[in-house]
Amino acid sequence: MQITDKKGMVTFTEINIVLMLKIGEVLVSDDIFENEFVCNLEKCKGACCVEGDFGAPLEDDELEILKKIYPKVKPYLSAEGIKAIEEQGVYVLDDDGDFSTPTIGGRECAYALYDDKGILKCGIEQAYLDGKISWKKPISCHLYPIRITKKKNFEAVNYHKWEICSPACSLGKELQVPVYKFLKEALIRKYGEAWYQELSQVIEAYEKEKARK
Repeated sequence: MQITDKKGMVTFTEINIVLMLKIGEVLVSDDIFENEFVCNLEKCKGACCVEGDFGAPLEDDELEILKKIYPKVKPYLSAEGIKAIEEQGVYVLDDDGDFSTPTIGGRECAYALYDDKGILKCGIEQAYLDGKISWKKPISCHLYPIRITKKKNFEAVNYHKWEICSPACSLGKELQVPVYKFLKEALIRKYGEAWYQELSQVIEAYEKEKARK
């Protein structure tokens, strides 16, 4: 099945029950509107900031931003986080050859800190919420559970399924919030308002067509 908008720019392609939506030069997996997700920090305790092999993935233009904002973010960080950053740098080159945030002993992101409830939160984001900086946090963190894969001529938007996020999946299902709606702000930050509106319209058109069958 293929659906093309009036401008002939947006298409759905379905092969072997796998649906990819194309907006401009961005391919979007159907997982982001077929799955529900709402972060449930009370349940997961911010596990995505501590689990995994590396820190948060960083884009090239975020490296200088981290250097610039670190002095204002530093007061929000734990002693262990500050030590890790000042030993490793505000960012590191990981084993895959990509840049990421440093970690504390290969575990917690160095920019994360525990609140009084034992929930791991982002020190960068807290500095942003307090008006100290104008950058919220790395886009990879803001977009999670979406992961962006960059190819030569396009980017692919995929839903990253992780067992530690099962409470978020349960809450999203209960509230009936698909991944792309939960991440509206982050997707607009990444691709712009017009792109997100087009995404929403094409998804709605697809779902109406699907409901008629």
